[in-house]
Amino acid sequence: MSARRLVAGVDSSTQSCKVVIRDADTGELVRQGRASHPDGTQVDPHEWDVALRAALDDAGGLDDVAAISIAGQQHGMVLLDDDRTVIRPALLWNDVRSADSAQDLVDELGADVWAEAVGCVPVASFTVSKLRWMAQHEPENAARATAVVLPHDWLTMRLRAAGAPLTTDRGDASGTCYWSPTTGNYRRDLFTHAFGRELELPVVAGPRDQVGVVDQRWAPHAAHEIAIAPGTGDNMGAALGLNAQPGTVVVSLGTSGTAFAVSQQPTADSSGGVAGFADAQGGFLPLVCTLNAALVLSTMATILGVDHAGLDDLALRAEPGSGGVALLPYLAGERTPNRPFATGHVSGLTVANGTRENMARAAVEGMLCGMADALDELTKLGVPIERVVLIGGAAQSLAVQQIAPTIFGRPVFIAEPGEYVADGAARQAAQVMGAGDAWSEVAGSWSHGPVLSHVRDVYAELRDST
Repeated sequence: MSARRLVAGVDSSTQSCKVVIRDADTGELVRQGRASHPDGTQVDPHEWDVALRAALDDAGGLDDVAAISIAGQQHGMVLLDDDRTVIRPALLWNDVRSADSAQDLVDELGADVWAEAVGCVPVASFTVSKLRWMAQHEPENAARATAVVLPHDWLTMRLRAAGAPLTTDRGDASGTCYWSPTTGNYRRDLFTHAFGRELELPVVAGPRDQVGVVDQRWAPHAAHEIAIAPGTGDNMGAALGLNAQPGTVVVSLGTSGTAFAVSQQPTADSSGGVAGFADAQGGFLPLVCTLNAALVLSTMATILGVDHAGLDDLALRAEPGSGGVALLPYLAGERTPNRPFATGHVSGLTVANGTRENMARAAVEGMLCGMADALDELTKLGVPIERVVLIGGAAQSLAVQQIAPTIFGRPVFIAEPGEYVADGAARQAAQVMGAGDAWSEVAGSWSHGPVLSHVRDVYAELRDST
């Protein structure tokens, strides 16, 4: 009997680095590890390197692993000089200092031009907007730059020996706003328009291409070469980890929230509501992102002086509609709709309905109404929604699980807790080895409930009047 083959999948997210080690042929979880990232909207990329090493150690190392893939937070800008040295801390997706730069790019060329060219319209999150900000506000650092990579590209580079070419994949490249999912090429004219000159950009590898082997420093006792898969963006990794198919929309409730669907056709939305990304399999991943998901619940829990279970208990003791209290949950600004400097608002609060229960439920309903708006943006572009799958930290909230189908207007599949981004990376590593396609389906349960259209109507009135 031959020894089983193992693969490693990495999720280098905003908050932490997670590693899963799985059987390449069956998908069985063998072991896992984790390490934290520093807080902030700009981070020294070497902190990701440190966290990856710690998470790999926590997961038992790479010595017996055959292949590895890294999925990472999208959009972050890592500028490198001639020696591949980081020039300044990376600006992350949630850094909104480039909001005005993004608007300038839209005003200069037009939203239609951007949407048609690359499937996206610049907002503060995208790499292209951060490059324009750099050129305008830190010209000395911009002048030193010879290359720009994304967070997962940086870590893939660090896994390999010095001098290896820079690589990325279709999924993460599509989040830069200067690579076209439709043509499969960089739009260097848009890059130059934003930054003022060209830089070296990573080679875009195919979904099942091997992009190198792990340097021995990472696995000093390995008796074999460890293949490196292309990696991808975190949302693309989650879709792959869930084995999402056309017709499935994934609603991911992390600190921020995303709704994305695997599609066989590219999308172009000049309103900017839907980002026309590529996926990690050769298809497309239209995606809507909000900046406020689990953050809303944790903030309200702090205000009310309860933990997450206490917030659930309060919310489920309130009547649907929160007694007329509505929360517009733009606590960290907002990306969809594009209001980077927006704040949260409460409406309908009176002496009679000003209870802790109503405030708790308003937080849950407000967050879910924001995600329901995201689903609407997808349907406007003709993206079919046959199945909604809920994942992420906030998906484990009992209140979210019970209230979600009433706000979304359809049954919701609650996936079992898991590291789906890391799982997707592991699956990609397995596919590079010719395995991974026979992994079992994700387990979970369905949640049903009556449609509460009046809750969305009240929310929409608050959203449109603020």
